[in-house]
Parts: sequence; C-alpha cells; structure tokens
Amino acid sequence: MATVSAPKQVSVKEDAEALRKACQGWGTDEKAIIAVLGRRNAAQRRQIRHVYEEIYQEDLIKRLESELSGHFEKAVYRWILDPPDRDAVLANVELKKSGNKHHVIVEISCTKNPEELLAIRRAYHARYKRSLEEEVAYHTKGDTRRLLVALVSAFRYYGEEINTTLAKSEAKKLHEAIKDKKFDNEDVIRILSTRSIAQLQATFNCYREQEGTSITKNLPKDSSDEYIAMLRMAVRCLKDPKKYFEKVLRRSIEGIGTDEDALTRVIVTRAEKDLKEIKELYHKRNNVPLDKAVDKETSGDYKDMLLTLLGNEV
Repeated sequence: MATVSAPKQVSVKEDAEALRKACQGWGTDEKAIIAVLGRRNAAQRRQIRHVYEEIYQEDLIKRLESELSGHFEKAVYRWILDPPDRDAVLANVELKKSGNKHHVIVEISCTKNPEELLAIRRAYHARYKRSLEEEVAYHTKGDTRRLLVALVSAFRYYGEEINTTLAKSEAKKLHEAIKDKKFDNEDVIRILSTRSIAQLQATFNCYREQEGTSITKNLPKDSSDEYIAMLRMAVRCLKDPKKYFEKVLRRSIEGIGTDEDALTRVIVTRAEKDLKEIKELYHKRNNVPLDKAVDKETSGDYKDMLLTLLGNEV
C-alpha cells in the first residue's frame, strides 16, 4: 500500500498558484512546496505542472530546480516527474556514472510490471533520443551486458498461471548452474529474463524444496565479480521486492554517513506503491520505525519532504 494519501478532489489551479507564491519574493517557501506536492498523486502532479505552465508560461520543474538545492531539490525533482520519466532519469544518471554498479537498472527491470517497464523504455527514448537497451549495452560488457540487456528488454507474462513441471525442471537447471559455478549459463539468464513473476516464484519455491535452502543463500554474497553481484540482485528483486527495498533502506541509513541517493530513490519510487509494507518490514527487522530513522539521519526541508512521503504530518 501507498504511504501518500492524496485528496480525491483538489483545485489544481489553487495548487499552481500556491507554488507560484512559494517561489516569489525574498526566499523560497519550502514548507508550502512540500505541503502541496508531497500530498498529491502522480496524476494530480501532472495536472499541476500543465496548469502552472498554462497560467505562468514557464516550466514548473525548471522553476523549482532554480529555487531549490541539495538533497531537497533532488527529492522534489524526482517526485514531481511522471513515474516512467523519473525512472528513465534514474537509469540515465546511473549509466553515466563511472564504475560497475547498475543497481537501478536491475531494480527497474525486475520490480516493474511489463507495461510499466515498456513505459519507462518509451520515456527514455523520448527524453534521450536513444533506447534504454542500447544505452545499457553501450555502458556494460560481457556477461553483465547479456544479463542486463535481457532484463531491461523483457516483456513478461503478467498472469498468475504457472507450470509446476516447468518450475521443477528449471529449479534443477538453476541448481546445477550454481553448483558448478556456471553462473553465466545461458539458461540462467533466459529463465530470469523471460519467465513471469508467478512462474519464477514457483521455480524459487521448488529450488528451496529440492535443496533445503533458498536460491539467494546459494549465490555468492559480496562478490567482486560484477555479473554475479547483478545476478544475485536480480534474483532478490524478482523473489521479494519489498524485502529487497527494505535492505536498500537499511544500508542507506546504517553505518557512517547516509546514502541520500538510495534513501531518496526508494522512498520516492515506492511511496505510491508499497512503501507502507516496506515500512512495516523495516520496523520488524530493525526494531525502529523507518520514520524515526529518517528523522534522525536527515535534516531540514529534505527531512520534511521524506517524512511527508512516508505519510507523516510535518
């Protein structure tokens, strides 16, 4: 369930006027911006952007970018975008980074339904004039390229029907590949990138029944091999996305320093989906409410924005 509870009836014109007022005069009224945008759903935010531009002849997103800064600006910018456009931006930002981490590509590919992933690919193409698939291929290599291109290109069946015989057979194939350390086996990539979520859940359950342990326990942890790390992440996202995102949040907060990028990404992208369940899981696993952890680890308008998206009154 979502943590953002938007009113069913809003005056988009009044919202646009409130945002205009917040950006005028000496200083910016960040509280007013949070009060409006933090309590509107994607469709309402889209209408606000359109009405704002019609009335004031300027792009609301660009105006907010010029008025805000730091982690707060990044959170507001990512929140105000349409979800497919937001994910396209997140993917592009990650692909342009140096290094071998492609967490966002795996998250987008493995936690979206087929229509959502297709919308993201279309948004990427419209914004950057290149396909997401070719961008992933360009910025990766070897087995990692094979896996990520297959995942991001997928259009899985989204129904609940499963084939139990197939699940048992493919669980055995996955076990043999892992046992023999042939992680780059063609069957592994094919199974993970083409089977429906329901079919994969059945396969993972059969794996546990056959081997007495979950597939994630048998995949190497903290591997320096980029492909194996991405493979394990894909399995975790496909197997239990809420559990995966809870761990991303935990890692973003614990230890020395806060990973604001990861913290913002999860809260912004899951606030209208399943952040309530992720919050409950976080509390259960860490014995502290996520809201309290965010309150402790962040500050200022950035903290208020995140807490608002988590369903708090600030």
